[in-house]
Amino acid sequence: MEYGKHQAPVHYEGGDGCLTTLVRIPVRIVVLVLVLPVRMVWDALAAGARAADRILLRPLGRALAWLFEVLVAVPARWLWRSVLTPLGHGLRWLAAAVFVWPWVALWRYVAVPVWRYGIVVPLEWLYARVLTPAGHGLRWVWRALLLPAGRGVAKALGWLFTVVLVMPVVLLWRYVLKPLGLAAGWLAEHLVVLPLAWTYRELLTPLGHGIAWSLDLLARGIGAGCRGLWAALRWLLTVLLVTPVVWVYRRIITPVCREIAAAVGVAWRVAGYISRVVGRALAWLAWHLVGAPVSWVYRNVCTPVGHFLRDDVLAPAGRAARAVGRTVRQALDAARETVRQARRDAWRALVGGPREVEPREPVRPLARTLGSTTTVPSAAPEPEISLLKEKSFPQG
Repeated sequence: MEYGKHQAPVHYEGGDGCLTTLVRIPVRIVVLVLVLPVRMVWDALAAGARAADRILLRPLGRALAWLFEVLVAVPARWLWRSVLTPLGHGLRWLAAAVFVWPWVALWRYVAVPVWRYGIVVPLEWLYARVLTPAGHGLRWVWRALLLPAGRGVAKALGWLFTVVLVMPVVLLWRYVLKPLGLAAGWLAEHLVVLPLAWTYRELLTPLGHGIAWSLDLLARGIGAGCRGLWAALRWLLTVLLVTPVVWVYRRIITPVCREIAAAVGVAWRVAGYISRVVGRALAWLAWHLVGAPVSWVYRNVCTPVGHFLRDDVLAPAGRAARAVGRTVRQALDAARETVRQARRDAWRALVGGPREVEPREPVRPLARTLGSTTTVPSAAPEPEISLLKEKSFPQG
């Protein structure tokens, strides 16, 4: 068989033993029996989906697109172009005329002139003519009079503050508090600091070292006991749990899963071949039971009958109908012209009409000049009458 070359998976490892060899064929048969209906249903659904897409969905989509274009898109474009756009322009102009232009005119011709000539110009004049000279005068008074007087007062107050407050505090610190502080520091160093330092160095440090050594030894012993206990627990877990699980996974679960996966793959491919054969058989039966008879009837019965109806029945009937239509149209045109002429004659008989000019020989007019300013002495002036008047009043 052709699919026998690909029975094993890609990363298949040989040498699995007699158990795998004994289980492989029954598992593949059972999986084939289970997978075959699923594959046939899948192929039937796929073929039905392709046929529905080709026969139903695509024409339906084109029809819906055409209906949308005709019923929605074209009226929407016409409505947008012919109604909404002019209406929007009109509303924009109306909104500008009602809401924008009055405020612009109010800002330009009322608010700006009032602000400029009612507030800014008076304030500029007040600043330039009143506040600036007053500020200059106050600055001169401050620099020439108040600043020297302030400096003298500040110097006097500083000298008085130094004599009254600073000098007594400096003398008290230098000659009283500092010597007392030095004496108290010497006493504290020899009575408190040095005894505490000797106690820390000679008593507390050796005692802390001994306690730290004892605690370190105890911690090492406890750590060694915990490590031994953990090693024992780990060995027990490895021997009693991990090794059996690994052996089961490696020797049972992995081969079974691999064989099931390989069996599913092989069964899917074999089911595909079977489904294809069944589909081709059904298509062959459908063609020979329905398609071929229908094709023969269409080719040997419907086509000649259609050609006979088209060439021998419909074509002469169409030519006769067109001839009758032309005759009826000519008759209607003649009747319409007769009715129009009768209506014109009746109207002329009731209200009269313009005088018809009888046919006559053309009269050669005399030589014309430009009235009394003619320069031809032998030519008589001819009255200037338009062709319309000449038709209305023919010469006798």
